[in-house]
Amino acid sequence: MPWCEACNRFSAPDELTEEGGCPECKQVIGDPPTTPWHFKLLVVAAVVYLGWRAVQGVVWLIQHI
Repeated sequence: MPWCEACNRFSAPDELTEEGGCPECKQVIGDPPTTPWHFKLLVVAAVVYLGWRAVQGVVWLIQHI
Protein backbone atom coordinates (compact mmCIF):
# COMPACT_ATOMS: atom_id res chain seq x y z
CA MET A 1 0.00 0.00 0.00
CA PRO A 2 1.52 3.34 -1.04
CA TRP A 3 2.45 5.77 1.73
CA CYS A 4 2.42 9.55 1.19
CA GLU A 5 5.06 11.30 3.31
CA ALA A 6 3.54 14.75 2.76
CA CYS A 7 0.03 13.75 3.90
CA ASN A 8 1.10 11.09 6.44
CA ARG A 9 -1.43 8.59 5.16
CA PHE A 10 -1.81 5.37 3.25
CA SER A 11 -3.67 5.36 -0.06
CA ALA A 12 -5.27 2.36 -1.69
CA PRO A 13 -3.84 1.63 -5.16
CA ASP A 14 -7.20 2.40 -6.78
CA GLU A 15 -7.26 5.85 -5.13
CA LEU A 16 -4.03 6.99 -6.82
CA THR A 17 -4.15 9.35 -9.79
CA GLU A 18 -3.30 8.00 -13.24
CA GLU A 19 0.32 9.10 -12.77
CA GLY A 20 0.56 7.28 -9.42
CA GLY A 21 0.13 10.37 -7.26
CA CYS A 22 -1.53 10.97 -3.92
CA PRO A 23 -5.24 11.83 -4.29
CA GLU A 24 -4.87 14.85 -1.97
CA CYS A 25 -1.48 16.47 -2.64
CA LYS A 26 -0.84 14.89 -6.11
CA GLN A 27 2.75 14.00 -5.16
CA VAL A 28 3.91 10.86 -7.00
CA ILE A 29 4.11 8.07 -4.43
CA GLY A 30 3.81 4.87 -6.41
CA ASP A 31 3.63 3.24 -9.78
CA PRO A 32 0.30 3.59 -11.57
CA PRO A 33 -1.86 0.51 -11.15
CA THR A 34 -1.74 -1.98 -14.01
CA THR A 35 -4.10 -4.72 -15.09
CA PRO A 36 -2.75 -8.19 -14.22
CA TRP A 37 -2.04 -10.52 -17.14
CA HIS A 38 -4.31 -13.25 -15.73
CA PHE A 39 -7.29 -10.85 -15.75
CA LYS A 40 -6.68 -10.13 -19.42
CA LEU A 41 -6.48 -13.88 -20.07
CA LEU A 42 -9.78 -14.38 -18.24
CA VAL A 43 -11.47 -11.71 -20.38
CA VAL A 44 -10.18 -13.30 -23.61
CA ALA A 45 -11.33 -16.75 -22.47
CA ALA A 46 -14.79 -15.41 -21.58
CA VAL A 47 -15.14 -13.71 -24.98
CA VAL A 48 -14.11 -16.90 -26.81
CA TYR A 49 -16.47 -19.04 -24.70
CA LEU A 50 -19.45 -16.73 -25.11
CA GLY A 51 -18.76 -16.41 -28.83
CA TRP A 52 -18.76 -20.17 -29.20
CA ARG A 53 -21.99 -20.45 -27.19
CA ALA A 54 -23.58 -17.84 -29.48
CA VAL A 55 -22.60 -19.90 -32.54
CA GLN A 56 -24.09 -23.01 -30.93
CA GLY A 57 -27.29 -21.10 -30.16
CA VAL A 58 -27.66 -19.91 -33.76
CA VAL A 59 -27.06 -23.44 -35.10
CA TRP A 60 -29.61 -24.88 -32.66
CA LEU A 61 -32.14 -22.21 -33.65
CA ILE A 62 -31.65 -22.91 -37.36
CA GLN A 63 -32.11 -26.66 -36.83
CA HIS A 64 -35.37 -26.16 -34.90
CA ILE A 65 -37.07 -23.77 -37.30
